[in-house]
Amino acid sequence: MAQLTFELPDGTTREVDVTQVLNAGYAGRNQEDVAAHVAELAELGVPAPSVTPALYPVAPYLAQQTGHVAAQHGRTSGEAEWALIVADGGELLLTAACDHTDRDLEVHGVAWSKNAGPDVLGRRAWRLADVEDRLDDLTLRAWVTRDGEVSEIQHGTLAELLAPAYWVEALRARDALTPGTVLLSGTIPMLPGVDQFADAWRVALGDPVTGDTITLSYDVRPMPAPIG
Repeated sequence: MAQLTFELPDGTTREVDVTQVLNAGYAGRNQEDVAAHVAELAELGVPAPSVTPALYPVAPYLAQQTGHVAAQHGRTSGEAEWALIVADGGELLLTAACDHTDRDLEVHGVAWSKNAGPDVLGRRAWRLADVEDRLDDLTLRAWVTRDGEVSEIQHGTLAELLAPAYWVEALRARDALTPGTVLLSGTIPMLPGVDQFADAWRVALGDPVTGDTITLSYDVRPMPAPIG
């Protein structure tokens, strides 16, 4: 079981023993655009989901607060997301997240690809109740580093994704809104012309009202070749 620690703006901390991790997919707020995206991916060989939005269970140990991600080959990449965390007493927290995914495995099964890399989470969080009046204005950005050059690869707002309230109700309907649950939101589009297969990723969840930003960053470390 993974244990995560989050620092809140008032300096207090929350320790969360992770019991389940769920990755949302095809979770754009405009589901017509999502349907078009599903069709595009199908042409690339990625299996279409039976329903949208989709929800993929991920092994709890893959929820990590780390600065390093090991990769078996050169076709893995992250995705900027927000994460909803259910802390003790049902307190809901919001933080930045990056779903590191195996793109080669994705064509065989999205759920498999989600379980081939970690969900990296920020070390700071906000109480959902403290930002829920302006959630759509929160910004979500990502940068990649390749050969020492930093490029922005994602830039949007939470208005592009299904809201946390949607997922709170979805979890409640499944009796899954329980302490230790971590849910990742799904991602926003990547900017064209930027290579996602990078040496490092950085994600920022920003609040334009307060100027506060929650960040995470990690480098991608190639694993040695198999022996045998």
